[in-house]
Amino acid sequence: MRRIKVTGEVWKEGNMYTACCPELDVASCGKTVHEAWKNLKEAVGIFIEETERKGTLRELLEEAGFSMQFVI
Repeated sequence: MRRIKVTGEVWKEGNMYTACCPELDVASCGKTVHEAWKNLKEAVGIFIEETERKGTLRELLEEAGFSMQFVI
């Protein structure tokens, strides 16, 4: 299992909350702060799974400024 630490931001827009992960350019929303965080976590997970499936995860992470170091 790999761990990737990203930033999450939440703000209110009208009667909804928007959650965003700027490093990966992934966003979601919800009716509450908790729901927006939960939906963002799910969206980031799906995004990472799909880019890994396509074989572009390493490239995407490097472009986002992540260092590809492994700890053993």
